[in-house]
Amino acid sequence: MIEHGQPKYRGEQIARWLGRGVVDIDEMTDLPKDFRSKIRDCCETGAPAIIDKFVSGRDGTVKYVFSFSNNCVLEGALLKYKHGNTACISSQAGCRMGCKFCASKPEDYLRNLSCGEMLGQVFAINRDIRDIGEAEKVNHVVVMGIGEPFDNYDNCLKFLKLLHDNPETGIGYRKMTVSTCGVVPGIETLADEGLQIGLSVSLHAPDDKTRGTLMPINKKYRVRQLIEACGLYAKKTGRRVTFEYALIDGVNDSEWHAAELVRKLKGMLCHVNLLPVNSIEGFGHKPPERIKIDRFEAILRGGGINATVRRVLGADIKAACGQLRKSQLESDSSVVTVESE
Repeated sequence: MIEHGQPKYRGEQIARWLGRGVVDIDEMTDLPKDFRSKIRDCCETGAPAIIDKFVSGRDGTVKYVFSFSNNCVLEGALLKYKHGNTACISSQAGCRMGCKFCASKPEDYLRNLSCGEMLGQVFAINRDIRDIGEAEKVNHVVVMGIGEPFDNYDNCLKFLKLLHDNPETGIGYRKMTVSTCGVVPGIETLADEGLQIGLSVSLHAPDDKTRGTLMPINKKYRVRQLIEACGLYAKKTGRRVTFEYALIDGVNDSEWHAAELVRKLKGMLCHVNLLPVNSIEGFGHKPPERIKIDRFEAILRGGGINATVRRVLGADIKAACGQLRKSQLESDSSVVTVESE
């Protein structure tokens, strides 16, 4: 604003409009009309376009396919809970981690998202909520969409701080969660930031042999290192660490796996989310039968580990990470034109 010869408070005015989901500069009516005309000619909000939208008939989950500049396509979601609206946003266009059960493949990775592009997803969801006449905007945010947040650490942290500071969003750090596949340095660095951000870790196996077959990151950061970093995070922040565990029939769902998980997590401030694996095309695995899932949960609880079988949201609209983007890329090769960074 200073560069345009305007007072600093104009920046806060624009931030408020963006936080409400307003992206048309002409709608920012508390800005002088001649100034609106000036910035419209030389600036853009960078807000993503919603090019597709799917609403679950089962639970009201909304899945969005966003398009950014240069036709970069990614996805986000709105999850509706009793405690309010949670936006699930992406941190990268694609992902380089190569987890075997994820629809996002390293060859589809394009680039990191800027902090503004991450903010834009929240603003776009708020705009959509407003347009359909609902009163309650997004009040929780999870960085659990496409991408590894700690592979884009600086932009992700700036996004969370701006989300906290924006006068219209004003989301507290305790209502934010960052999900990682296990990038240990990122966990350790975030622990030192002094923020009350929640941490969710995709664990999926308690031992290196099993986890190594599912998650290439385990070759660099072993299970012991990962759990030690998580324990450090819990102690420094006082926040309970959530471990995501996708149960895969015949792979990581045995009683031995459950008992080993108890042994590794004993004494840590944590919670285990058990989720029957999504049937991703090309993955070749399926979820266990319910009796095995219940037995796995019982062993964890019997060992003093808080655990729940997570409710599957949006299964009827392909709400699993990367599924919609994958479908979009396969159906239209023209939507990806951004070169990798």
